[in-house]
Amino acid sequence: MTAPNVVSVATITGKTDVLAATTTATAITTAATGKLLKINSVIIANIDGTNDADITLDLFRSSTAYKIISTVTVPADATLVAISKDSAIYLEEGDALRATASVDGDLQVICSYEIISE
Repeated sequence: MTAPNVVSVATITGKTDVLAATTTATAITTAATGKLLKINSVIIANIDGTNDADITLDLFRSSTAYKIISTVTVPADATLVAISKDSAIYLEEGDALRATASVDGDLQVICSYEIISE
């Protein structure tokens, strides 16, 4: 099944997923069969009070990682808005939004999105 036509939407469900980012690329969220995800915002918080850490976000499609941001530094005790409503992206079925941190346990990711289905 292909992604739903956004003109003939039956339901839109708001969701928020969270992830403690590690040094291994890990899915924050994945679009299920017959669903389209509109990613409205991704915020990364560095919870380490002393050290900076880097974050990479990618859209993983058909075994290929397409970088959204690559090794961007998040200062200690700061946040980074990687995706906002003005730069929203869509995930089609099977796509995943993934995060990779330079250090385990320093970065937390919050992803707000809508599940769109016919």
